Amino acid sequence: MKFITTPSFANPDAAARKLVEIANAVEAVQDGRIHIELINAPFLNAGGTPAEFRDCIERAVAKGWLWRHESGVYVKFTPAGAELFA
Repeated sequence: MKFITTPSFANPDAAARKLVEIANAVEAVQDGRIHIELINAPFLNAGGTPAEFRDCIERAVAKGWLWRHESGVYVKFTPAGAELFA
């Protein structure tokens, strides 16, 4: 008998919120930049997959919590995203 487990990041909004929480814990570098690799590793270690990470980044950007540079190398908090932790 196999047991089916619910993916740890099945709810897209909750997963995006978790990603933003991870980003908030990372120390930003110049101009508030948060390098993607600094949030990618903790997200994957928390049980997420690369596809879920990509979806969460897109969801957080769509919700207006993060701004992603066109190169995809870093993100920044928007004013709405910063208010989540104020």
